[in-house]
Amino acid sequence: MAFANTPPRNFTKYLEAFDCDACGCSASGGGMGFSSMINGNFVGVRYFHQSYSSLDGIFNNSPWVDENFNTVQAWARIPVAKNLQVSALVPYHFHNRRLATGEQSIDGLGDITVLGLYTLYQTKNDSVPFRHVLQMGGGIKAPTGKYDSANNGSVNPSFQVGTGSWDYLLAAEYIITRNNLGLNAMVNYTFKTENSEKYHFGDQFNYAATLFYMAGGDKLTVVPQAGIAGELYAANKQYGEDLPDTKGDILFGKLGVEAGLGKFSVGVAGMLPISQNLTGGRVEANYRWSVNLNYSL
Repeated sequence: MAFANTPPRNFTKYLEAFDCDACGCSASGGGMGFSSMINGNFVGVRYFHQSYSSLDGIFNNSPWVDENFNTVQAWARIPVAKNLQVSALVPYHFHNRRLATGEQSIDGLGDITVLGLYTLYQTKNDSVPFRHVLQMGGGIKAPTGKYDSANNGSVNPSFQVGTGSWDYLLAAEYIITRNNLGLNAMVNYTFKTENSEKYHFGDQFNYAATLFYMAGGDKLTVVPQAGIAGELYAANKQYGEDLPDTKGDILFGKLGVEAGLGKFSVGVAGMLPISQNLTGGRVEANYRWSVNLNYSL
Protein backbone atom coordinates (compact mmCIF):
# COMPACT_ATOMS: atom_id res chain seq x y z
CA MET A 1 0.00 0.00 0.00
CA ALA A 2 1.66 3.24 -1.11
CA PHE A 3 1.54 6.54 0.71
CA ALA A 4 0.12 9.52 -1.13
CA ASN A 5 2.10 12.69 -1.81
CA THR A 6 -0.43 14.69 0.13
CA PRO A 7 -0.04 14.29 3.94
CA PRO A 8 -0.41 10.50 4.34
CA ARG A 9 -3.09 9.15 6.58
CA ASN A 10 -0.68 7.63 9.05
CA PHE A 11 1.46 10.77 9.09
CA THR A 12 -1.02 12.53 11.33
CA LYS A 13 -0.16 11.15 14.77
CA TYR A 14 1.24 14.38 16.15
CA LEU A 15 1.21 15.85 19.63
CA GLU A 16 1.40 12.78 21.79
CA ALA A 17 1.07 14.02 25.35
CA PHE A 18 -0.41 17.26 24.11
CA ASP A 19 -1.99 19.78 26.48
CA CYS A 20 -2.43 19.50 30.24
CA ASP A 21 -1.97 16.53 32.48
CA ALA A 22 -1.14 15.58 36.08
CA CYS A 23 0.83 18.63 37.22
CA GLY A 24 -0.59 21.98 36.38
CA CYS A 25 -3.98 21.91 34.74
CA SER A 26 -7.28 20.24 34.05
CA ALA A 27 -6.29 17.03 32.25
CA SER A 28 -7.49 18.32 28.90
CA GLY A 29 -5.27 16.31 26.65
CA GLY A 30 -4.31 13.46 28.89
CA GLY A 31 -1.26 12.53 26.84
CA MET A 32 -3.40 10.29 24.65
CA GLY A 33 -2.61 12.07 21.40
CA PHE A 34 -4.13 14.84 19.33
CA SER A 35 -4.87 13.14 16.03
CA SER A 36 -5.53 9.87 14.24
CA MET A 37 -3.23 7.35 12.53
CA ILE A 38 -6.02 6.41 10.12
CA ASN A 39 -7.77 9.66 9.23
CA GLY A 40 -5.68 12.51 7.83
CA ASN A 41 -8.57 14.97 8.18
CA PHE A 42 -11.58 14.10 10.29
CA VAL A 43 -14.21 14.96 12.86
CA GLY A 44 -14.83 12.65 15.78
CA VAL A 45 -15.43 12.01 19.43
CA ARG A 46 -13.08 10.54 22.02
CA TYR A 47 -13.35 9.40 25.62
CA PHE A 48 -10.32 9.05 27.85
CA HIS A 49 -9.79 8.08 31.46
CA GLN A 50 -6.88 8.89 33.77
CA SER A 51 -6.34 7.24 37.16
CA TYR A 52 -4.24 8.86 39.89
CA SER A 53 -3.52 8.26 43.56
CA SER A 54 -2.83 11.31 45.75
CA LEU A 55 -1.58 11.74 49.30
CA ASP A 56 -4.32 13.32 51.45
CA GLY A 57 -2.14 15.12 53.99
CA ILE A 58 1.42 16.28 54.66
CA PHE A 59 2.69 13.23 56.54
CA ASN A 60 4.16 9.98 55.19
CA ASN A 61 1.37 7.99 56.86
CA SER A 62 -1.40 10.20 55.47
CA PRO A 63 -4.04 8.24 53.54
CA TRP A 64 -3.95 7.92 49.77
CA VAL A 65 -7.07 8.69 47.75
CA ASP A 66 -8.03 7.52 44.28
CA GLU A 67 -8.76 10.19 41.69
CA ASN A 68 -10.49 9.55 38.37
CA PHE A 69 -10.22 12.10 35.58
CA ASN A 70 -12.73 11.48 32.76
CA THR A 71 -13.04 13.47 29.55
CA VAL A 72 -15.29 13.36 26.49
CA GLN A 73 -13.90 15.35 23.58
CA ALA A 74 -15.19 16.55 20.27
CA TRP A 75 -12.08 16.77 18.11
CA ALA A 76 -11.24 17.52 14.50
CA ARG A 77 -8.40 18.06 12.05
CA ILE A 78 -9.25 20.21 9.02
CA PRO A 79 -7.10 21.47 6.11
CA VAL A 80 -7.38 25.24 5.70
CA ALA A 81 -4.66 25.95 3.13
CA LYS A 82 -1.88 24.20 1.22
CA ASN A 83 0.39 22.42 3.75
CA LEU A 84 -1.59 23.84 6.69
CA GLN A 85 -3.94 21.86 8.94
CA VAL A 86 -5.84 23.15 11.95
CA SER A 87 -6.88 20.89 14.83
CA ALA A 88 -9.32 21.60 17.64
CA LEU A 89 -10.29 19.98 20.94
CA VAL A 90 -13.52 20.76 22.80
CA PRO A 91 -13.45 18.76 26.06
CA TYR A 92 -16.09 18.06 28.68
CA HIS A 93 -14.70 16.81 32.01
CA PHE A 94 -16.26 14.84 34.85
CA HIS A 95 -13.76 14.05 37.63
CA ASN A 96 -14.27 12.39 41.00
CA ARG A 97 -12.34 11.34 44.11
CA ARG A 98 -13.12 9.99 47.56
CA LEU A 99 -11.63 11.96 50.47
CA ALA A 100 -11.81 11.27 54.18
CA THR A 101 -14.57 13.89 54.32
CA GLY A 102 -16.56 12.23 51.54
CA GLU A 103 -16.74 11.96 47.78
CA GLN A 104 -16.00 15.02 45.67
CA SER A 105 -16.89 15.45 42.02
CA ILE A 106 -16.65 18.24 39.47
CA ASP A 107 -17.82 18.46 35.87
CA GLY A 108 -18.17 20.97 33.08
CA LEU A 109 -16.82 22.29 29.79
CA GLY A 110 -13.02 22.29 29.72
CA ASP A 111 -10.52 24.59 28.04
CA ILE A 112 -10.82 24.63 24.24
CA THR A 113 -7.59 24.23 22.26
CA VAL A 114 -6.88 25.20 18.63
CA LEU A 115 -3.60 24.28 16.95
CA GLY A 116 -2.16 24.83 13.48
CA LEU A 117 0.66 22.77 11.95
CA TYR A 118 2.50 23.68 8.75
CA THR A 119 4.30 21.05 6.65
CA LEU A 120 7.82 22.42 6.14
CA TYR A 121 9.15 19.40 4.29
CA GLN A 122 7.71 16.24 2.78
CA THR A 123 9.30 13.63 0.52
CA LYS A 124 7.72 13.82 -2.92
CA ASN A 125 9.42 10.84 -4.60
CA ASP A 126 7.65 7.55 -3.89
CA SER A 127 10.59 5.51 -5.19
CA VAL A 128 13.04 6.45 -2.39
CA PRO A 129 13.42 3.87 0.44
CA PHE A 130 12.84 6.35 3.27
CA ARG A 131 10.22 9.07 3.32
CA HIS A 132 10.15 12.06 5.62
CA VAL A 133 7.67 14.64 6.90
CA LEU A 134 8.52 17.64 9.10
CA GLN A 135 5.77 19.82 10.58
CA MET A 136 5.91 22.80 12.92
CA GLY A 137 3.28 25.08 14.35
CA GLY A 138 1.59 26.61 17.32
CA GLY A 139 -1.71 27.11 19.03
CA ILE A 140 -3.72 28.55 21.87
CA LYS A 141 -5.79 27.23 24.75
CA ALA A 142 -8.69 29.43 25.85
CA PRO A 143 -9.95 29.58 29.48
CA THR A 144 -13.43 28.27 28.68
CA GLY A 145 -13.38 25.82 31.61
CA LYS A 146 -14.26 26.84 35.17
CA TYR A 147 -11.32 27.33 37.55
CA ASP A 148 -11.97 26.84 41.29
CA SER A 149 -9.25 28.36 43.49
CA ALA A 150 -10.49 26.31 46.47
CA ASN A 151 -8.90 23.23 44.88
CA ASN A 152 -5.39 24.75 44.86
CA GLY A 153 -4.67 23.69 48.42
CA SER A 154 -6.34 20.32 48.02
CA VAL A 155 -4.88 16.86 47.49
CA ASN A 156 -4.12 17.50 43.82
CA PRO A 157 -4.15 21.13 42.57
CA SER A 158 -4.90 19.83 39.07
CA PHE A 159 -8.35 18.66 40.16
CA GLN A 160 -9.98 21.28 37.92
CA VAL A 161 -12.02 21.46 34.73
CA GLY A 162 -10.15 24.59 33.60
CA THR A 163 -6.99 26.55 34.35
CA GLY A 164 -8.53 30.01 34.09
CA SER A 165 -5.60 31.13 31.93
CA TRP A 166 -4.75 31.73 28.29
CA ASP A 167 -1.98 29.30 27.35
CA TYR A 168 0.18 29.18 24.21
CA LEU A 169 1.81 26.23 22.44
CA LEU A 170 4.69 25.51 20.09
CA ALA A 171 5.03 22.10 18.46
CA ALA A 172 7.23 20.16 16.05
CA GLU A 173 6.86 16.68 14.57
CA TYR A 174 9.11 14.50 12.45
CA ILE A 175 8.02 11.25 10.78
CA ILE A 176 10.13 8.75 8.89
CA THR A 177 8.70 5.70 7.09
CA ARG A 178 9.96 2.76 5.09
CA ASN A 179 7.28 0.76 3.30
CA ASN A 180 4.51 0.31 5.91
CA LEU A 181 6.73 0.75 8.99
CA GLY A 182 7.20 4.18 10.50
CA LEU A 183 8.49 6.21 13.43
CA ASN A 184 6.84 9.39 14.68
CA ALA A 185 8.81 11.75 16.96
CA MET A 186 7.45 14.96 18.42
CA VAL A 187 8.11 17.71 20.94
CA ASN A 188 5.88 20.52 22.16
CA TYR A 189 6.02 23.23 24.78
CA THR A 190 3.12 24.97 26.53
CA PHE A 191 3.63 28.50 27.86
CA LYS A 192 1.11 29.00 30.66
CA THR A 193 0.04 32.35 32.05
CA GLU A 194 -1.33 33.65 35.34
CA ASN A 195 -5.10 33.52 35.74
CA SER A 196 -7.36 36.12 37.33
CA GLU A 197 -6.91 34.46 40.75
CA LYS A 198 -3.11 35.08 40.58
CA TYR A 199 -2.45 31.36 40.15
CA HIS A 200 0.02 30.30 37.47
CA PHE A 201 0.25 26.64 36.46
CA GLY A 202 3.78 25.64 35.47
CA ASP A 203 4.94 25.48 31.86
CA GLN A 204 4.90 22.02 30.31
CA PHE A 205 7.29 20.21 27.94
CA ASN A 206 6.19 17.03 26.15
CA TYR A 207 8.03 14.55 23.98
CA ALA A 208 7.10 11.24 22.39
CA ALA A 209 8.27 8.57 19.97
CA THR A 210 5.86 6.06 18.39
CA LEU A 211 6.53 3.08 16.14
CA PHE A 212 3.60 2.12 13.90
CA TYR A 213 2.82 -0.41 11.18
CA MET A 214 0.12 0.07 8.56
CA ALA A 215 -1.51 -3.25 7.66
CA GLY A 216 -4.53 -4.18 5.57
CA GLY A 217 -5.87 -3.18 2.18
CA ASP A 218 -7.98 -0.52 0.52
CA LYS A 219 -11.12 -1.30 2.54
CA LEU A 220 -9.83 -2.32 5.99
CA THR A 221 -6.75 -0.70 7.52
CA VAL A 222 -5.26 -1.71 10.88
CA VAL A 223 -2.45 0.31 12.49
CA PRO A 224 -0.85 -1.14 15.66
CA GLN A 225 1.49 1.23 17.48
CA ALA A 226 3.87 1.26 20.46
CA GLY A 227 6.14 3.85 22.00
CA ILE A 228 6.98 6.16 24.87
CA ALA A 229 5.70 9.58 25.95
CA GLY A 230 7.24 11.93 28.51
CA GLU A 231 6.01 15.03 30.30
CA LEU A 232 7.95 17.61 32.33
CA TYR A 233 6.27 20.30 34.42
CA ALA A 234 7.66 23.50 35.91
CA ALA A 235 6.57 24.58 39.37
CA ASN A 236 3.20 26.26 39.84
CA LYS A 237 3.24 29.84 41.10
CA GLN A 238 0.93 31.95 43.22
CA TYR A 239 1.35 35.71 43.46
CA GLY A 240 4.61 35.28 41.53
CA GLU A 241 6.19 32.83 43.99
CA ASP A 242 7.03 29.19 43.25
CA LEU A 243 4.90 26.72 45.16
CA PRO A 244 6.78 23.76 46.69
CA ASP A 245 6.14 20.23 45.44
CA THR A 246 4.25 21.27 42.32
CA LYS A 247 6.76 20.46 39.57
CA GLY A 248 7.37 16.97 38.24
CA ASP A 249 8.10 14.58 35.41
CA ILE A 250 6.74 11.28 34.13
CA LEU A 251 7.61 8.75 31.42
CA PHE A 252 4.93 6.46 29.97
CA GLY A 253 5.01 3.36 27.82
CA LYS A 254 2.08 3.16 25.41
CA LEU A 255 0.30 0.64 23.19
CA GLY A 256 -2.58 1.20 20.83
CA VAL A 257 -4.33 0.16 17.65
CA GLU A 258 -6.62 1.85 15.15
CA ALA A 259 -8.84 0.19 12.56
CA GLY A 260 -10.52 1.93 9.65
CA LEU A 261 -13.29 0.80 7.31
CA GLY A 262 -14.53 3.21 4.68
CA LYS A 263 -14.76 6.70 6.13
CA PHE A 264 -15.04 5.47 9.74
CA SER A 265 -12.30 4.44 12.12
CA VAL A 266 -12.08 3.38 15.74
CA GLY A 267 -9.04 3.45 18.00
CA VAL A 268 -8.04 2.31 21.48
CA ALA A 269 -4.87 3.14 23.39
CA GLY A 270 -3.40 2.62 26.84
CA MET A 271 -0.49 4.10 28.79
CA LEU A 272 1.38 2.89 31.88
CA PRO A 273 4.03 4.86 33.78
CA ILE A 274 7.63 3.66 33.55
CA SER A 275 9.02 6.27 35.95
CA GLN A 276 7.52 9.32 37.63
CA ASN A 277 8.05 12.05 40.20
CA LEU A 278 4.92 14.18 40.40
CA THR A 279 4.42 16.94 42.97
CA GLY A 280 7.24 15.66 45.17
CA GLY A 281 5.79 12.15 45.19
CA ARG A 282 2.42 13.31 46.52
CA VAL A 283 0.63 12.34 43.28
CA GLU A 284 1.09 9.06 41.39
CA ALA A 285 -0.27 8.28 37.95
CA ASN A 286 -1.67 4.75 37.68
CA TYR A 287 -2.75 4.42 34.04
CA ARG A 288 -4.51 6.12 31.15
CA TRP A 289 -6.67 4.73 28.37
CA SER A 290 -8.81 6.10 25.56
CA VAL A 291 -11.24 5.11 22.83
CA ASN A 292 -12.26 7.21 19.81
CA LEU A 293 -14.58 7.14 16.81
CA ASN A 294 -13.76 9.29 13.76
CA TYR A 295 -15.31 10.16 10.41
CA SER A 296 -12.91 11.01 7.59
CA LEU A 297 -13.50 14.26 5.70
